[in-house]
Amino acid sequence: MRKADERHPHAAAAECWSPLMSTALPFGVPKLAQAPKPRLFVLDTNLAVLEYLRAVLSNQYSLSLFSDETALLHQCTNGPEPHLVLLAWESIEQSLPILSHVRASIPDVPIIILSTSAEVKNLEIVTRIGSRGVVLKPFVDGNLEIAIEEHLECVDRATSAEPQEIQLDDSHSFVWSNKRMRELQAQAALVAKSDIPVLIMGESGTGKEILAMYTHKMSLRSERMFLKVNCAAMPADLLESELFGYEQGAFTGAIKAKPGKFEICTGGTIFLDEIGEMPAILQAKLLQVLQDGTFSRLGSRAPMKVDVRVIAATNINMKAAIAQKSFREDLYYRLNGFSLVIPPLRDRRDEICILAQHFVRKGAAKYGSKPLTLSHNLLDALTRYSWPGNSRELEHVINRFLILGDEMAILADLSPFSNLHAEANSSQDQMKGAGLKQLVRSLKGDAEASAIERILEANGWNRKAAANELQISYKALLYKIKQYDLAPRRRA
Repeated sequence: MRKADERHPHAAAAECWSPLMSTALPFGVPKLAQAPKPRLFVLDTNLAVLEYLRAVLSNQYSLSLFSDETALLHQCTNGPEPHLVLLAWESIEQSLPILSHVRASIPDVPIIILSTSAEVKNLEIVTRIGSRGVVLKPFVDGNLEIAIEEHLECVDRATSAEPQEIQLDDSHSFVWSNKRMRELQAQAALVAKSDIPVLIMGESGTGKEILAMYTHKMSLRSERMFLKVNCAAMPADLLESELFGYEQGAFTGAIKAKPGKFEICTGGTIFLDEIGEMPAILQAKLLQVLQDGTFSRLGSRAPMKVDVRVIAATNINMKAAIAQKSFREDLYYRLNGFSLVIPPLRDRRDEICILAQHFVRKGAAKYGSKPLTLSHNLLDALTRYSWPGNSRELEHVINRFLILGDEMAILADLSPFSNLHAEANSSQDQMKGAGLKQLVRSLKGDAEASAIERILEANGWNRKAAANELQISYKALLYKIKQYDLAPRRRA
């Protein structure tokens, strides 16, 4: 038990809690006419804190208060499930086993950590195991009550299975409904409150930029700038000047000094997309920014200090890049203060129809037309398709449908055998008399060309992104494009 002088400053009536209780302490029996109150389990070894929580929460919630973890775990295993658990955080060694046991006993119940520290150590471990939020002690401005209500509302939304949508700006929204995506949203909302770097991983087109924008929106920097930089879109020297700026005369053509993105974005969030493609020469400079917030403009030795939150994203295997010495291991661990992994669209097919309807509304507003109805046949085809380009490819398909208004053309594009069948038939006469090996070779080439074309279309003909997704070199992709005479499709 803590000493009296360590008791929570909000509590005033600790004397009524002697000695420590090893069982739940019930408070208040709701009247028969009242609706059932949400059940809260609270664990804190400080009796003064428990008394304070009883005083401020018992009118609104049905409380079970615990000063001993054994009693809490017993209740989690044998009693009715709570709607929410409040767990006081002491240390990784002391509190992590309790959190793990609670999560194992009641895996679907959200947990809020009550901490006296602004930074919970090993935040990623805590969050991965199941914490949905952190509330700091001493409680001020109703922050605990607000957090409780927010998390209970999240539980209600989760059980209703209704899709959720948050508008990020005029042209971007974060839409989710899948259980895995709900967990990802909760993790992003939690880590947003801290300034630690975030690394978002996932296949091309899964929505890494959307998740980065959402993390920024939920952070304390939300009123400041969110700035995206594509690390694969420009050569090393140009990328360096874009990120860090340059002084007058730093190179030919530098007729006046120019601030870089880090200076422009100070106080806000910078999003480094395709960070795995950052040239090695710049990785050391970025590492310095992450370590102490300082850098020098190109052509200057004077250090500059900025306050910028860094969110990075990649679709490559970072561990493989580190093993191949193309990405610095120390930079990876600096960027990976917290990792968010977005599953591919094929692994959350229950969201495909929801996202399709969202893209219909978005596309109709963009093109100034009425939203078209997606038939059952089209929705079924969308759900069965493998989506190698993920949600970006889905949006492109929906936009094509809105522009063309031809459902049959979209259904033909979504057919896994449409291109192969059509091309094989067109060359059937030429193949007469040819041997079996030649026929197989031709069909294999047709299938390869079809697959490459789909990936290119899904990535908006961004050849570098397509090469990454196909896991071939950029040069090899250019050769294949020339070999199969591929070109972007003409839009109506």
